[in-house]
Order: sequence, then structure tokens, then C-alpha cells
Amino acid sequence: MERHYTLTRLLKRLIAWVLPFALIGWLLDLLWPALAVAFASAVIWHLFYFHRLNHWLWQSRTMLPPQAPGAWSDIYDGIYRTLRRAQIKRRQLSILLQRFRQAAEAIPDAAFVIESDGTLVWSNKLAQIYFGLRWPADRGIRITNLIRYPRFLKYFEIADFDEPITILDPVGEQRDIEMRFMPYTDTQLLVIARDITQLRKLERLRKDFVANVSHELKTPLTVMNGYLELLQDSEGVPPAMVKKAVHDMNLQNQRMQKMVEQLLTLSRMEGQMQDTFTKKVAMVTLIQEVIAELQPIIQAKNIALHVDMSATDAVLGNEEKLRAACSNLITNAIKYGKESGHLRVAWYRVGQFAEFSVEDDGPGIETEHLPRLTERFYRVEKDRNSASGGTGLGLSIVKHALEHHRSYLQIESAPGQGSRFFFRIAPELLVSAN
Repeated sequence: MERHYTLTRLLKRLIAWVLPFALIGWLLDLLWPALAVAFASAVIWHLFYFHRLNHWLWQSRTMLPPQAPGAWSDIYDGIYRTLRRAQIKRRQLSILLQRFRQAAEAIPDAAFVIESDGTLVWSNKLAQIYFGLRWPADRGIRITNLIRYPRFLKYFEIADFDEPITILDPVGEQRDIEMRFMPYTDTQLLVIARDITQLRKLERLRKDFVANVSHELKTPLTVMNGYLELLQDSEGVPPAMVKKAVHDMNLQNQRMQKMVEQLLTLSRMEGQMQDTFTKKVAMVTLIQEVIAELQPIIQAKNIALHVDMSATDAVLGNEEKLRAACSNLITNAIKYGKESGHLRVAWYRVGQFAEFSVEDDGPGIETEHLPRLTERFYRVEKDRNSASGGTGLGLSIVKHALEHHRSYLQIESAPGQGSRFFFRIAPELLVSAN
């Protein structure tokens, strides 16, 4: 229970203490010496409990107050309650701070706090990864000393944070990092940074896709439009020209139809859920059927075909997608391989995996093009697909077909040394063909 002391109450306590000494001194005719003893004993008594208070506050390892009578008991109890309240508030603040840190680490973006002059106050783990920060070693260092891009230095110097800034991450991971600066307190700024590499890549792919579709459709439509204008006055057109016009328009129509079909196939693959891997696909039979379908084209180019079917494993998966993958890879090798060249198709074991590979002796591909070959309509050479009659969608279909089977397309190629396209099926999807 809290005690409230007034001046009147303190005076009453003092009089109650001094009065017995005064009475004894008056009776013994020693009033003043008795009063001196009374005040001296009071001072000693208070000094003793003051010493205990000092020892408890600065040397004792327990929060429990020492025993004391009278006013000192109330003082000890009041200090103890104040310490307990402070301890509870510190614990609550510690829990709140811990939750804040957990929340800061849980957000999918990098975050750090800086003073208005740029000195680092705090950062989460993702910020340390993106910007190479060392915590807490870098605390108090100016952010411009840690991120030294000229564009960023100028941006921070101008201090116009209405628009975000995009930089490459300083640790050399080739990430595009978008940084936004927001007021945090009166003297601090909160910086939120996010990796937009994938968004930029998707935006670039979208623009390329629209441009390539437009280009791919424009070419056959231009050809057909030209012939239609020619055939409007059919009386003056030689029969041979009419025949050629009909033939060329038919080819362009077939090419556009094939491109639309492949775009629909891609869209269907992207929209489908992951396969349940319950259907057994006999790969040897599937590859033989694909080769038989493409045999007329192989013979027309006088290509020497070598087939290696040393693996007898079947695959748990989707037959349509596996057929599309194998067919597109073999067709691609036929188109870009040498006239009267060699083509090797193989299905064999590599350790616990089964590998399907197609190898040609064509002109090969520059290393810089390899990462983008599975993009829709991507061209290694200008008008290469148009010249060969392709749509530029084959390898994209292969990529999506393999993703449904926990695999991915791998390419080995060098200029003048041909190309090898292959993929491997994981052992958990391999079963006996029997």
C-alpha cells in the first residue's frame, strides 16, 4: 500500500522521537545534552538504513529489499515497486523489440534504417545479403560508403526520394535492386529494397514476345496480301505464277496455323497442374515412333541417323509432353544440321538417371545465346526461323514439357562444333518397361 508523507506527519514523528529524550533530560536537568543525544541517535539511525539502501541498490544481487522499520520500510517498498515496474516494462519492451525484429526478418524485402546524414542504424538479414552489410560492425557508417555507385551517391545527395532508384547489388550477384526511401522518424529514414530482376526479365520477355508475334504474323500476311493483289487481275497472270502464288500462300497459311497450334500448346502446358506421375510411358517405343514420323525429312536432307537405345526404362509421366519434347529436339537438329550430315539420337543411362540426347553437326551456337534459346521466338540469327520454316516456339515447348517431369533442357554447343541438346529423368520417375 502506498504511503503519502506530509510535513505535518514528519514533524509529528520527529516530536515523538525527541519527546522521551527531552522529558528525561528535563527531569535530570540535562535538557540540551539529552536533545543533542536525541538528534545524534536519529542521524545515526537514518545513516545506518541509508547505508543499507546504498548497499541494496549498488551491490546486492537480489531485488528483494532489506528489512527496515518505520519510514525506511515504506521507502524500501516504494523503491522495490518502482524497480519491479521498470523491470516489467523492460521485459515488455524487449518482447516488443524481438517481435519487431522477427517481423522485419519475415518480410520478403530488404530493410534498413539510416539517420538523415546517412549513417546506418539497423538492417535486417536480407539487406545484409543484398548490400554486403555486416551487422553490427557497419553500424554508424554512412550508407554512401557502403554503396558507392555514382548514380546512388548523386540520388542520395539530391535527397529527392519521391521516386525509387534501381541499382545493381554491390555484392556482384547481378541483381536489379529497387530502393525506396521513406520517412521513419523525425531524423531517420527507412529504406525498403526489393529484387526486381525477375520482374524486369518478365517485362523484357513480354515486350519481345509481342514484337516477335507481330513480326512472325506480319511476314506471312505480307506474302499472302501481295499474292492476293496480284491475283485480283487473274486474266493477265500466267498459270505458272498463279500456281506458285497458291503454293506459297498455302505454305504461309500452314506456318501460321502451326504457330497458333504451338502457342495454344504452350498456353495449355503453362496452365496445367503438375502431373501425378501415374502413367507409364515407354520411351523406346515413343522415340522410335517420332523418328519414323520424321524419316521423310531425314531422307530428304540425306542425313546419316545413329540411334542408341541402350536404356530400356519407361518414365512415369505424360506421354503427350514427352513426345513433344523429343519431337521438337529431333526436328530442331534436322533443320539446323548439315546437309548430308550426321544426327545422333540416344536414350541411355547416366548413373541413376536416364538421359535423352540429340546431337547434330550443324554450325553450333555462340555461348551468349544459350541461356535464351528456350524463350519464345528468340532468334540466334535474324530470320533464321523464317528461312527454315520454324516458328521459334519448339524449345519453349520442350522447356515447359520437361518442367512437368522435374527436368530441364541442357545445351552443349560451340561455333563450328555442332550442338547437343539433352535432358535427364530423375530415378524416382524411372520404372521397368515390362
